[in-house]
Amino acid sequence: MRGCLERVQGSKMATHMYIQSQPSSEEIKLRKSRTAELVEKNLWLLTRKEQVIYTYGSLYLGTTSSLCGLFANYLFRHCMKVKQHPFKTFVPLSAIPFLTTAVTFKFLVTDPLNSGDLTMDMCILRGAFVSALFGVFHPSSMAFFKNGRLAVKYETVPLPPRGRALYHWTVLCHSAAKLMAIPMIMQIMFGGQLAFLQYKIRDRIFELLEHD
Repeated sequence: MRGCLERVQGSKMATHMYIQSQPSSEEIKLRKSRTAELVEKNLWLLTRKEQVIYTYGSLYLGTTSSLCGLFANYLFRHCMKVKQHPFKTFVPLSAIPFLTTAVTFKFLVTDPLNSGDLTMDMCILRGAFVSALFGVFHPSSMAFFKNGRLAVKYETVPLPPRGRALYHWTVLCHSAAKLMAIPMIMQIMFGGQLAFLQYKIRDRIFELLEHD
């Protein structure tokens, strides 16, 4: 009986110690903010090139997304034979992909990386995902819908027969969709590579601090 009581008490003490060892949500947030502050304050230890990649990498990715948006807009305007209102399509398809890609990459990749939340694999996957979704798929969809409305409004292409609209637009824009596979591959590779470089740069900061 005494042995059973001792085992029960021992298990209770172990459970109590385990619960106490678990950090609270406030402690986790504080640790993440301290890690991010440590990274930002010690960027000066890196080379100029590494500082630029880590600080302005999201803007570079946003620039390539903007170029993808312009390319997609040109292709879909050509397929739909749209010549009206070029500024209504080219301006938003250069500005919106730039902003959405840059902000999303910083929010999903750079900021969690600063806090120490991402592994290398997760970092690369997020970079590739942001590049594909916001750098190619989103601007391509915008170009299709914006120019499709203009094509219907000004009747630059034959209107789809009733009940076969999806097939009609798929056939009409098939060549543009195939060509967009090229920037899709390039953008995914660039986004993944950028995330990988930022991960290595963040690790380099910690290595330099350990040597100091």
